[in-house]
Amino acid sequence: MKRGLLSFVLLMPLLTGAAPVDTGPVVNAINTLGLDLYHAQSAGDGNLLFSPYSIQNALAMTYAGADGDTRAEMQRVLHYPADDTVLHGGFAELAQELAQIQHDSAQMLARTITIGLNPRTPIELHVANRLFVQDGYPLRTPFLALVKDNYGAEPEPLDFIHATEQACSTINDWVKDQTKGKISNLISPGGISEKTRMVIVNAIYMLAGWKQPFKASETMARPFFVRAKDGVPAPTMRKQTVFSYKHYDGFAALALPYVGGGLQFLILLPDQRDGLPALEQKITPALLAECTKLPKSDVILYLPKFKLEPPSMALGDQLKQLGIQTAFDQPKGSANFDLMAPRKPDDYLSIGGVFHKAFLKLDEDGIEAAAATTIVMFTQSMAYRPPQPIEVRVDHPFIFAIQHVPTGECLFLGRVTDPR
Repeated sequence: MKRGLLSFVLLMPLLTGAAPVDTGPVVNAINTLGLDLYHAQSAGDGNLLFSPYSIQNALAMTYAGADGDTRAEMQRVLHYPADDTVLHGGFAELAQELAQIQHDSAQMLARTITIGLNPRTPIELHVANRLFVQDGYPLRTPFLALVKDNYGAEPEPLDFIHATEQACSTINDWVKDQTKGKISNLISPGGISEKTRMVIVNAIYMLAGWKQPFKASETMARPFFVRAKDGVPAPTMRKQTVFSYKHYDGFAALALPYVGGGLQFLILLPDQRDGLPALEQKITPALLAECTKLPKSDVILYLPKFKLEPPSMALGDQLKQLGIQTAFDQPKGSANFDLMAPRKPDDYLSIGGVFHKAFLKLDEDGIEAAAATTIVMFTQSMAYRPPQPIEVRVDHPFIFAIQHVPTGECLFLGRVTDPR
């Protein structure tokens, strides 16, 4: 058994005696953009997986260097609060809260060993941020201090101009190392060039065991109606216990807690096999927040095992469609990242690409998940129990999220239309 949780390489200073920062505005930004991107990618009938948290981490660090119209545009589309202290302080506070989950799970499991219970694997939660910068490029000191203090992001010099392929390999190797080999080749050939001056990277890794693991002896092939049509045999787990559960109009919400209870796997299952498109239109940030406080019910759950490993996603076009234009230097000459590096008429930064890749594996023990996001900066010349248990058969397309229970923040978001 080797399930645990995410893994954080983000080291944040402890502010002794300071009141916790309100993470509400940041959580709202993460979940709202997550749903925006979900809908932007929901065309078609395939599986979907990405990390709203990872994407917003990288974008928030990029936003820290934006100014003028570029800043205003990013603030609106990314749903950021106007106060930078609330934004960046909120991300720092979330980092500390997630790191605390890992610490608490280790302590809790250590106590179970001392009283003679079987040992379990604690949550592993790892998030890392890094700036890969052209050697000698003049980034502003306040920008570097902000991303270091709030995101733990240190600059690492590379030579994009004369050793482009080597720089690409260095970044991909760093991501692979931070995600324990689950995310490789995040940046494809051609993703960076001699015009690249900085690559902003976030990587997240999660290994988490269920609070109550499924028994492998209960797993057997049961039908799953792929894309709501064909019933195919899929390895399906079964468990009867008390889950967080609520039935809404047209769909059910069910949450499975991980070790320690600070994180949960949320399932949103339409009543009808072909009900996924209608359900996708009903999801809101408020619903996601509500799903961290579902009532308890006795449930017999049937849940398929699955592994999702989609190819690297280029999110630039989707962000442009949502309304971020000048950050990508559209129209020419409009990008303004003067707070990141001095802007000159013939030498200024813009976003050249946004790349994201994710991995998730779910089985009887728990879940393993990872994601990474890169933003390439180019230079431009210019408690209740019913009498009978409820049966929930997750045997047709559904939506899922991995949530931080205290805040409702979505670390991962996606859908399963085919678990094979």
